[in-house]
Amino acid sequence: MLRALRRRWESYKYRFVPWIALNLRHKRRTLRFVPEESKDKIISDEEVLQTLLKTFRALFANDLNRQMRLLNFLPEVKSKYLELQTAQSEIYQTVGDGRQSQIIFNPEDVMFTALGFSITRSPSSLASAGTGVFVTKGFVSKGTVLAMYPGTVYEKFEPIFFQSIGNPFIFRCIDGVLIDGNDKGISRAIYRSCSKRDQLGPLKMCDVFWLTTVMQNPLAVGQYVNNCSTEKAANVCYQEFDVPESFPIEFKQYLPNISYSHEIQRDVLLVRNCLSRVPLCFQCASCRPLRCIVLVALRDIGPGEELFSNYYTVVS
Repeated sequence: MLRALRRRWESYKYRFVPWIALNLRHKRRTLRFVPEESKDKIISDEEVLQTLLKTFRALFANDLNRQMRLLNFLPEVKSKYLELQTAQSEIYQTVGDGRQSQIIFNPEDVMFTALGFSITRSPSSLASAGTGVFVTKGFVSKGTVLAMYPGTVYEKFEPIFFQSIGNPFIFRCIDGVLIDGNDKGISRAIYRSCSKRDQLGPLKMCDVFWLTTVMQNPLAVGQYVNNCSTEKAANVCYQEFDVPESFPIEFKQYLPNISYSHEIQRDVLLVRNCLSRVPLCFQCASCRPLRCIVLVALRDIGPGEELFSNYYTVVS
């Protein structure tokens, strides 16, 4: 029983404010300090966007045959890829009945081809740390986006109490937005429900495969990156990224995040706040773009190295 309680405490203590306050001074090596919120970015949002687009474009092209069928109801989007479909005809193979079938590569191999490295989940090198994330092939340069933190995105005022019980995967952004990266239990059910709610015909508006053992977006493993220690310094850091309105609709299926509330629900909330004369800023829920968290390399990282982050960023 004591062991079970200890395991619970080890996963919960990082969200227990008194414990955090007492340990901040003693564990400065495991903290990350930034002078102000606006300087919490290692690279620009444009660099993050270009990396995501490059990766998602490669994943899309790897599964082009199926994607083109999904885009039949979006002819304007489909027309952008007709030339690519023709150019890829040489990587098709003939199956038993004489039909042509596209050769599909493993998502990790697609990631390696697109970015020059690949990552995967494996048992951590830290004792009792459970699962970790490792660079399997290639080299990661400093300032490179190499993972994403998946999960349901909650605004500060949205309910998350029951999802948070015994849940070590809740990420808090600087502005109070929360991301639930748990792939089990009620968190899993809520994410799947929101995904089906927002689905556009046969086209999904987010990635649901991170909930399974079969990955569609190999970047979506950021919730398993372990906290650094006095022996293992952080080699990656978290960076907030808001998905722009211009983000291609055909690539949204690879975004491992979805908002908890539907846009209509957010509009109702905005009206209620206006009627009650409660002031809202321009970053309110009804107009905020989808929040994502990416992990950016703090230094060059080689194959076989485990990724470690700072679970705490102190804004002074």
